[in-house]
Amino acid sequence: MSLLIKGGTVVTNTDTYRADVLCVEGKIHAIGTDLDIPADCEVVDASDQLVMPGGIDPHTHMQLPFMGTVASEDFYTGTAAALAGGTTSIIDFVIPQPGQSLLEAFETWQGWAEKAATDFAFHVAITWWDDSVREEMGTLVREHGVNSFKHFMAYKGAIMATDDILVESFSRCLELGAVPTVHAENGELVYHMQQKLLAQGITGPEAHPLSRPPQVEGEAASRAIRIASTLGAPIYLVHVSTKDAVDEIAYARDQGHQVYGECLAGHLMIDDSVYQDTDWGRAAAHVMSPPFRPKGHQEALWHGLQSGNLQTTATDHCCFCADQKAAGKDDFTKIPNGTAGVEDRLAVLWDEGVNTGKLSPQEFVALTSTNTAKIFNLYPRKGAIQVGADADIVVWDPNGTRTISAKTHHQNVDFNIFEGKTVRGIPRHTISQGKWVWRDGDLRAERGAGRYLERPAYPGMFELLAKRAELNAPVAVKR
Repeated sequence: MSLLIKGGTVVTNTDTYRADVLCVEGKIHAIGTDLDIPADCEVVDASDQLVMPGGIDPHTHMQLPFMGTVASEDFYTGTAAALAGGTTSIIDFVIPQPGQSLLEAFETWQGWAEKAATDFAFHVAITWWDDSVREEMGTLVREHGVNSFKHFMAYKGAIMATDDILVESFSRCLELGAVPTVHAENGELVYHMQQKLLAQGITGPEAHPLSRPPQVEGEAASRAIRIASTLGAPIYLVHVSTKDAVDEIAYARDQGHQVYGECLAGHLMIDDSVYQDTDWGRAAAHVMSPPFRPKGHQEALWHGLQSGNLQTTATDHCCFCADQKAAGKDDFTKIPNGTAGVEDRLAVLWDEGVNTGKLSPQEFVALTSTNTAKIFNLYPRKGAIQVGADADIVVWDPNGTRTISAKTHHQNVDFNIFEGKTVRGIPRHTISQGKWVWRDGDLRAERGAGRYLERPAYPGMFELLAKRAELNAPVAVKR
């Protein structure tokens, strides 16, 4: 089985050049001109198009049981929509209930993901702590290719990780060569603000951002970063949404700490005025955590991407339809948190980033694919256009346009936060594992074609951290 992408301009995170790309048996076999083409080779015409690594979304929640319901997007529908948008791999989340075995939860999520159409991996959440959690983290790293663990600093009374859990888990991550990741919001403050607003009779979606102001994220980001840096561990902050958190990341990186930040396409585009919509359903459809922020924070996120203090973009794709959101009709704290975006991330980021001169095409590739692959030890299998890499490729039309709408998207949800936005720059073709799965509007996703991606421990940053630990090891004073 072979496929030739012919006549395009290859764009990587560092280079741009004209070349044909030959894919054989799911891998990139050759790159150049006048290639030796096998008989019966399929040809993708990439004339006047860009040839880039397929997107990697490092933050999705397919089929997530949450807040009394289950996300409307399962692993097939969600990954199929991803392919339509040029994303060829996802990293989802295993979220054990407090007291539940991590391995048991991991097996459950693996079962759900068997129908995925794209390759996938998992972060595993640490929602409680005892010696069994410590041991199972080791098993997940050594035997199941997990190299990142998630910590929710929010959701008091449910899955919130307290400071003592952060210390124990970050320390264990450092021992195992795994990356600790955090949802940075001060859960105690959020809970306090929620109860205060409810007592004041403010029960609608407008209370959601008021209960989670930017300071709540800034404080938690600062605390998590300082815990990690004290222990000598790296840290990755998911869905950074505020200037406060960007500033904390920038300060820590200026001090030489291994801190990484992710932001969402939605947070780059949308402000908190959406919660003032007089239509309850439209306002509730935007309820996610962290919420959309006041004007000004979006600019700070763009500056974070431009400066390199934020390294990845994601979606936090977690879909709930109108009837599910209605569970919070009389109490905003019961509105299931989540919005969609796995199909739209690349087009929105290109339109708002590359077309406006905020980002170069090479930076776009880094922020949508390569940096995630490097941080989570998938590179160069993923995130690269080079011989031997997986043939996960998007053929991008920089001048093509489409208008985003819930009526036409492939996501299994009845609302789109980018509704009505016309983007310039779209995927014409998506190739996954060397197969042509999106052909200019024709989606050919295959249920169950996705493979689980084992990610080796000790991504590149650990070499530096080990050297620092060796040089700065404490020495007892002889007396």
